[in-house]
Amino acid sequence: MHYEVEVDGRRRQVVVHRHDGQFVVSVDGRESAVDAVRVDAHTWSLLIGGASFEVTVAPDGAAGQLAVTVGHVPSIVALNGRRRWSRKDDGAARGAGSDRLVAPMPGKIVRVLIKAGDTVAARQPLVVIEAMKMENELRASHDGVVKELTAREGQSVDAGTLLAIIGPA
Repeated sequence: MHYEVEVDGRRRQVVVHRHDGQFVVSVDGRESAVDAVRVDAHTWSLLIGGASFEVTVAPDGAAGQLAVTVGHVPSIVALNGRRRWSRKDDGAARGAGSDRLVAPMPGKIVRVLIKAGDTVAARQPLVVIEAMKMENELRASHDGVVKELTAREGQSVDAGTLLAIIGPA
C-alpha cells in the first residue's frame, strides 16, 4: 500500500507491504522491517531494528487528523489514504489532470462527505472508512471537482476499490 502522510506539516511517501510475516515499511525510500502487534484499539507495539516502540493512534476529531504518540512524543498526522500511482501510470490510471481516490485498506464506508459535481479543496475530507475499529478520513490531494462518485455509506470495500475521481475544476 502506498500512502502520502503529513507529519507535523512535513509530507512523507510511505509504502507498506508484508514479507515473511513482517511488515516492510519504506519512508521516503528508506526501508525497515517492522514487527507490529496490536495492544488495544489504539495502541501498537513495534519492533524496528531491535528497538521497541509503543505507538498510540487516535482520531483527532477537531482537526480531522490523527493524534499519534510514539513513546512520549506526540504528533499530528494527516493520512491521505488514496493509493499513489507511479509516474508511468499517471496518464493511463488517472487520466489527464484527474485523481482516483481509492480505498487504502478493506473496510466499511461510514460517511461520504461529497457528491458528484461538488468543488473540493486540497486536503478537504471526502470519504471516511472504518477499518480495524478506526476511522480513516480520505482527503483530496488537490483542488478540483468530483467527476465520479462510486462510494456509498454502509458499503464494504476492498483495498484498491475506486471511491471517486477528482478532476480539474
